[in-house]
Amino acid sequence: MKPATSICVIDGQGGGIGAAIIKRLKALFEEQVDIVALGTNAIATAQMLKARANRGASGENAIIVTAPKVDIIIGSVSIVMADAMMGEVTPKIAAAVASSPARKLLIPISQENVVIIGALSVPLPHLVDALIDEHLAPLVG
Repeated sequence: MKPATSICVIDGQGGGIGAAIIKRLKALFEEQVDIVALGTNAIATAQMLKARANRGASGENAIIVTAPKVDIIIGSVSIVMADAMMGEVTPKIAAAVASSPARKLLIPISQENVVIIGALSVPLPHLVDALIDEHLAPLVG
């Protein structure tokens, strides 16, 4: 039997984006995937664990240690921007995510002073659907 694809969902602040992604992943793939919730803080991690992540951890070191060990990393584009999320994404976190050999599926949501040219203003649920249906399902299925 093929081992489950390991998917790391990284979020910060309240963990709402990560929780929405994890709920959809679990509904679609059930136990075909191993979901690791990594929060930049304990509140974000707790929200993602409530959404049924298989396991979770919080903080800079957890992200640095785990990022190179998973198959896929999912989060907002902010997770590769030093000092994003009001400073919760440290330069070390951004570097660990960016340099990980994992495939990165990033949602173009940013509260930073960054504009991603060509990104459409689409509601989060539609972005999560596109992320899973168009980009993740072919990797898992």
